[in-house]
Amino acid sequence: MAEALQDDLVALRKEGLFCPAGDFFIDPWQPVERAVITHAHADHARPGHARYLAAASGEKVLRARLGQVTLDTLDYGEPITHRGVRITFFPAGHVLGSAQVRLEASGATWVASGDYKTAGAGLGGREQDPTCAPFEPVRCDVFITESTFGLPIYRWPRQSVLMGEINQWWRDNARSGRASVLFCYALGKAQRVIAALAQDIGAIVCHGAVQNLNAVYRESGIALPDTHLVQDVAARDLARAIVIAPPSAQASTWLKRFGEYSDAFASGWMQLRGTRRRRGVDRGFVLSDHADWDGLRSAIAETGARRVIVTHGQVAPLVRALREEGIDAQAFETEFGNEEDIDAAADGKADAGDGPTSLG
Repeated sequence: MAEALQDDLVALRKEGLFCPAGDFFIDPWQPVERAVITHAHADHARPGHARYLAAASGEKVLRARLGQVTLDTLDYGEPITHRGVRITFFPAGHVLGSAQVRLEASGATWVASGDYKTAGAGLGGREQDPTCAPFEPVRCDVFITESTFGLPIYRWPRQSVLMGEINQWWRDNARSGRASVLFCYALGKAQRVIAALAQDIGAIVCHGAVQNLNAVYRESGIALPDTHLVQDVAARDLARAIVIAPPSAQASTWLKRFGEYSDAFASGWMQLRGTRRRRGVDRGFVLSDHADWDGLRSAIAETGARRVIVTHGQVAPLVRALREEGIDAQAFETEFGNEEDIDAAADGKADAGDGPTSLG
């Protein structure tokens, strides 16, 4: 764990990442008075805080997740000063409304990245995710970075090629008369996949947890093709459908209505064969909403930061690599976790039924 210096803009407390000068927390994991939120995944946006501040583009997603909360928002690039600390959000490219938080005070500039996905080498060239604003490098003195996939083995395939493989898998299954069930996180990953699906194969059927968030994305101005709940699709058409469901649906009785189907999982963890085997699916698609090894390294370099604090994921390898380059790299031990596991609770259990699932 990194030792906080007297003049640090961000320190680690039991409640989470704390800005002493501004008296607020960033993505706290215990209830606090003032919480600055980077994005709506459940390990970063938790209930119970008195006041929330987040990027405006993620407002509807946060309200869907957290219910009636006191939430203020800022557009990307729009600064606000609180107790002498200038706070500005910049796109993180992770999911809709995800933001990096730039803090400026007493001549120092810090950036807390939250989770982020780059649009450089990690997505293949300059490919973009149409469901959220692309990552924007922010110059700073100190950069607080995630390291979910902070190992050199994690290098993502080109997005266009991968989406083509998903569509071909779906097309082949449809020709064989069986549904295609694709498991992926309900917030962010699902909408990114849906936006890239072909329109000439069959119906796009979504689990209620996914369909709820599809509606929120559309209300936020994100264009998605038509999607349907299972009860709204004729039984004869289900054999040609692709079914988008959260990981928690994998062992549920909800899947029985699709008869014979082929299943797959979309995640960066599918880079590892052992993970694919443990998931017990027919296919694994290596698709992540986090930066890969090259993306992490390039994002850090573009900040120009002299000091880097790594918060979660594969922390030690990234810290070691940065130190070898002469960067002052340290670690904070946070409680940010695996979205797949944590968001299962936020999205509701798979056996909740056919209709939309509560996101409270």
